[in-house]
Amino acid sequence: MVYTFSNRSVTGDRKEYAIVRFSQEQQNKTINMLRREFLGAAGLALGATAYVSGSGNAAAATPSSNAIEAGDWAALRNLFPLTRDYIQLSTFLLASHPKPVSDEIDRHRRGLDENPSDYWHEHFQTIDGEVSAAAARYMGGQGRQIALTDSTTMGLGLVYSGLKLRPGDEILQTTHDHYSTDLSLANRAERTGAKIRRISLYEDPATISEDSIVSNLRKGISDSTRVVAVTWVHSSTGVKLPLRAMADAIGEINRKRAEEDQVLFCVDGVHGFGVEDQDVSKLGCDFFIAGTHKWIFGPRGTGVIWGSDRAWQQSVAVIPSFSASYGVWLGQETPDQVPVGEHMSPGGFHSFEHRWALPAAFELHLQLNKAKVQERIHQLNTQTKEGLAKMSHVKLYTPMSSEYRRNEIGRKVFRCIANGCHARLREICAMKWSFIPQLPGQLETEVTQRDQYRNDDVNGQPVTGLC
Repeated sequence: MVYTFSNRSVTGDRKEYAIVRFSQEQQNKTINMLRREFLGAAGLALGATAYVSGSGNAAAATPSSNAIEAGDWAALRNLFPLTRDYIQLSTFLLASHPKPVSDEIDRHRRGLDENPSDYWHEHFQTIDGEVSAAAARYMGGQGRQIALTDSTTMGLGLVYSGLKLRPGDEILQTTHDHYSTDLSLANRAERTGAKIRRISLYEDPATISEDSIVSNLRKGISDSTRVVAVTWVHSSTGVKLPLRAMADAIGEINRKRAEEDQVLFCVDGVHGFGVEDQDVSKLGCDFFIAGTHKWIFGPRGTGVIWGSDRAWQQSVAVIPSFSASYGVWLGQETPDQVPVGEHMSPGGFHSFEHRWALPAAFELHLQLNKAKVQERIHQLNTQTKEGLAKMSHVKLYTPMSSEYRRNEIGRKVFRCIANGCHARLREICAMKWSFIPQLPGQLETEVTQRDQYRNDDVNGQPVTGLC
């Protein structure tokens, strides 16, 4: 991959820094030398008194007292400051911070508040790599392949904005995708004239099959298709797509194409991430994009992009990174020292204490055991669907099966058709939307599930919904 930087001299001439070989002849040597000398001197001067104060002491890591046994759901619930006045079914929206995550946020915040400059300089060029390594231990792949973002939406925007596409290349998406995918692609099309086409993978979510989804995907891919954009778990129906089978079908098509004509498979994976016991690098996709402030219990305003080596080679950075790429610009490092994920992670000054605390969330999930988390959430979702299916005033659309090869419940949505129904459901769910999302997670118990879905009418009116 070639990273190219540019500057303008005082005369307005554009100076290019093509740093794949980092040749001094390709740079303005005088400007770079002056920059390095100035920063070096400034660093020594500013740091002389700061380091005496021991800026890292207040933020020093302390031994964790939040260890938890695998599958200990009662202990997990006690790590959250969530009110117990409501049954909490909104993990898919925005998670409360568990104590290990809050502790890490507070630790970094103290360091930044007590000595912002030194604390930031001590961390900014290395800590993103540490966070990406922690993400890889949980999600699979390698840390160097993982970029850090603020959300699923940011990740989708970065990926779809940065893809290298030729005139006439097509992006194929589905009719089941979330607003963020739709608008990220629409914005790309408006800026560049990229061709976007949409297909439906199924009509009735209750009767879908893996074979029918894969067949519809194959039919939808044209000779000009270069990108397939899908969503792993659909917000609108609760269907979980069979990604591995879809990736295999795309792989068969790619084997018959020249390398430059092959299809990239991009996945919004946020509502399966933290639920399914999967190594994302083995799902067969090229890009996997997800926020980490939902099922992962990560700090608010955090997310990840995992990309295969092939996928990153077909992408360009959209926002400058503030990690090791900054050192390349200064002439202190070479491009081969910069992991591609770090180079693609948006820089700038943001909520550092939140991003830097993200490893605590991944560690908590690993302590719980990924397989046990999946089993627990599947169990509660199955119980919920079975209970709702018995209620005469509820129509269930989401498939009952939790088998991987068919579909998976990912989100529960009740759309009320009677006046007053919404207020009653909102009382139960503590939500304030035009629809009531519900998705049992590992924070709830079987007892609360049974209590919530007792077979009584809501204001005596029928409820139509998706579960």
